[in-house]
This record gives sequence, C-alpha cells and structure tokens, in this order.
Amino acid sequence: MRRSTAVLGSVLFFVVAPCTVAGLVPWLLTGWHAGGSWWPPVRVVGVVLVAVGAAVLLHSFARFVTEGLGTPAPVAEPEHLVVGGLFRYVRNPMYVAVTAVVTGQALLLCRWDLLGYAAVALAVMVAFVRLYEEPHLRARFGAEYDVYRREVPGWWPRLRPARRR
Repeated sequence: MRRSTAVLGSVLFFVVAPCTVAGLVPWLLTGWHAGGSWWPPVRVVGVVLVAVGAAVLLHSFARFVTEGLGTPAPVAEPEHLVVGGLFRYVRNPMYVAVTAVVTGQALLLCRWDLLGYAAVALAVMVAFVRLYEEPHLRARFGAEYDVYRREVPGWWPRLRPARRR
C-alpha cells in the first residue's frame, strides 16, 4: 500500500472508529454535561486520561502508516506486523487508549453512566481481539506474531519495552 493511501485510510478509520466510540457515543450519552461534583483531583485525573489516551491513539495510528504500511482497519490492514513504538509496551495500545479517553471523560464529567459504558466498550474490544484479531494475526504473521504475543502483554503495559526484532 502506498503511504498516502495508508494516511488517508487511517484518517478515515480514525474518524469512523475511535471518534465514534470515544467521542460520538459519550456525547450522545451525556451531551457533555456534568453529572455532579466529584473531588477535584478525580476530575484532574480525568483530564490527564483524556489527553494521554488521545496522544496514544494518534501515535498508534501513525505507527500503522509508518511501520505497518497500512491502516488499523481490517479492510486495509498493514503489510507488516506493527511492533514498534508503544506497541513494544502493550499489544493493544489503541483499545487501551480509547478506554482511557472514555474513563477520563467519565471522571471529568462525574458520570457513572460513562464509566459503565467504558466497561462495556472494553469488554467488546477484548472479545473482538480474542475472537478475531489474535487468530487473524497468528494466521497472517505466524511465528513473528507468536513471539510478539509472548513478549508483550495484551492489555496492561509493561514497564520496559520489549526487545525490537
């Protein structure tokens, strides 16, 4: 895939997937209205989670273009297994980031319903990874994926990056 096509496809997929899950649905649930008043440090943690989650998402999408020569979308998948950058710490940084953004919004807006939505969204993402992504990556990349899967945790980032291969 040409890099320009990967960029365009990644931007389109970014708008369709993470912006829907972490933007449109939370807005539809809350209208961005606060649900109460929580302890101010909790709300600060929310701001940090939103900012860090958004940065992780952008970085991860860029890795698919630069390292994978493709997009995160299943219809325009990367030519190479993406294992660099933040993918050296956790196999699913995009799903972790989306969960962090929604959780951060919940803390910032003092909304229990958003915390519940974050839990449901995470459960759906974990099921998708287990039932589709992992078997597909194993079939596509074989031993390279198996080694990566052994060295890098799926959902809880490791403190030190895995060795690059």
